[in-house]
Amino acid sequence: MSKPDCGCGCGGAPAFPAAFARPRFFAGQLLTEDDLSLLTDYVAGKDRLHNRMVSGPGVVCGLEVTCDSCAGGTVSVHPGHALDCCGNDIVLSCREKVDVQALVRELRVTSPGVACGDPCDDEQRHFGLFVRYEETMADPVSPFATEEPCPAPGCVPSRVQEGFRFVVKCDTTDDHRFNPATKLLAQVGDKDTYEHVRLLSRRLGHYVDAMSVAGTSSTRPIGFDDADAVRYADNLRLLRESGEGVPSPPAARQMTEYVRALASALARYDTHDAAGQKDLQAKYELGEIDDARQVLGAACDRLAQAKPEEVWPEPAHRSVALAVVAEAKNRVATPDPDAPIEIRLLAQGTPLDNVLEAGFRADLVRIREWLLGRLDRVSGVADCRLHDDVRKVAIPQPLPIPEPDPAQRLSIADLGLLTAAAGKLTTYVRRFVTDAACSTLNPPCVGCDDDDVLLAHLELDGCDVVRVCSATREQVLPGGSAYGEWLPKLYQLRHLAEQLCCQPVPVYERPGVPESGAIPRPYPPGLLEKWGSRGPLDQMWNLLVTPAPGETVPKPVRDQVYTVPAEVTDSLQEMNALRGQVSDLIATVEALRGQLDTAREQVSQVREELPERLSDRLSELESTPAPEPEPEPEPEQKPPARRSRSSSSRSGGSARKPRSGETS
Repeated sequence: MSKPDCGCGCGGAPAFPAAFARPRFFAGQLLTEDDLSLLTDYVAGKDRLHNRMVSGPGVVCGLEVTCDSCAGGTVSVHPGHALDCCGNDIVLSCREKVDVQALVRELRVTSPGVACGDPCDDEQRHFGLFVRYEETMADPVSPFATEEPCPAPGCVPSRVQEGFRFVVKCDTTDDHRFNPATKLLAQVGDKDTYEHVRLLSRRLGHYVDAMSVAGTSSTRPIGFDDADAVRYADNLRLLRESGEGVPSPPAARQMTEYVRALASALARYDTHDAAGQKDLQAKYELGEIDDARQVLGAACDRLAQAKPEEVWPEPAHRSVALAVVAEAKNRVATPDPDAPIEIRLLAQGTPLDNVLEAGFRADLVRIREWLLGRLDRVSGVADCRLHDDVRKVAIPQPLPIPEPDPAQRLSIADLGLLTAAAGKLTTYVRRFVTDAACSTLNPPCVGCDDDDVLLAHLELDGCDVVRVCSATREQVLPGGSAYGEWLPKLYQLRHLAEQLCCQPVPVYERPGVPESGAIPRPYPPGLLEKWGSRGPLDQMWNLLVTPAPGETVPKPVRDQVYTVPAEVTDSLQEMNALRGQVSDLIATVEALRGQLDTAREQVSQVREELPERLSDRLSELESTPAPEPEPEPEPEQKPPARRSRSSSSRSGGSARKPRSGETS
């Protein structure tokens, strides 16, 4: 029963008239039929409102449908009380015999084309028997003469009888029960899409603190304590006992966790200087570190031969596992002192290679676009600043997924931007889903598109009713039929809501780092395992979307699907290629610019070394324009030219052709 916005009530006053108005009587008042009708309409309207909103539609009691004692196509409906979705009371005071076949014929006459089956055929058919509220005008009386210009002719009904009638329809009906997951999915959207976004957000959540520490303390050692020493010894022993050859998928998963644990302990050891490493050797009796590196490298080589798709079916875990093997091999098994950030990430048990970094960039884009898309489509969000907060997040430039390259290293600037975006967006996802989950505790008003009340499901064989079923019809429950889905979950939802809803807005806070000394950082267990539920928000989500036994399925969400044409994806690939070419051109131009600056410096140096007069003469020559050709002298001024012509004529050469304007 959703209605459009009514406007703005300035000063707290409503902008439109109230929904109900009752008459007020006083001494000396002239009463008319409008006043009395207003009184009856007010009382009846309030009763219907309470029935519709507090109780809901369905059968209150009785109205049992049974086979009739006379064989054939009739059934008996016993006395009872029902409410339709408009709030009307339907009361049967005595047993009624219903001719189902007559109602089937009426259905076919009034609804041509209904494919419920022809009456009295050989096939079994299924119908629904409904009761419908009807009003009948009764007790007509002749009104007295009035001064009305157009009085009612004849008699006018003086009573309205509230009755009913039975109808047969196809065996479909609207379910008026409210499933809280329906409203939750209307806010969140497609369940599978959100589950994927939540998976990506959880993966970033495992990394964000470690990235923050590695970026802000890339020259500080990571603490090595008793737990690290135990983890070092245990996993070194397990890898030595793991056998040889390519491991099976279950063994490869367990072996990857051994590699992560041993590589983390060795990376923590490598973050210390020579004196610190000597102290650790003496305190924990670590033995031959080089031998441990060889065992780790051999294990990484064996894991590299396994098929990642079979070992890690989930892509999110697969990319992390591949980063574990690659970083352990390239940073610890073979020490890499030129990768301080990667070493400190590995020391915290969260390795990050260039492939996983590109995946994180794509994940941030996907999470941000999902949040903005949901916030643009959903109305009634209670977190008023969330949309602006999401829009202001600076996302690192997305990159195409590259090939593994250990030479590629993280920069502090890129890691800082990645950490800031990940910390904010993972928090904003929790804020949005928290707002959506808390809003499910307020059920919406349900519209009334079909005011018929289902009494029973009927199965007909030919013209005979062979089976009656009333077990699945709607019942009016204490607190309203719309709350029927809530009763098993209501108290648990309220308990979780007290911990989750109406709390201060969560803000991502970077982990604290001591001013000096080694940084104590916990080792995250279960990074390669299935990331389970954490906290009241995940518990509330699972409680809402997991159907209980007998619970209705949430109504599907009809979201518009946006597909990306192949031309667009091809253009994006071409754009990435062009972006690389532009970067190469920029580098070439910068190199040429540097060569030009070098040449200018050399010219300046030569000018300083030349004598001052030669420098002035050089400047004069550089600034003097090119000389014009001198005019040819007259013949009498050049005797040698005349001797040349006479000599040429004596030698028998051909005479010169006359120029333009000369005579021969």
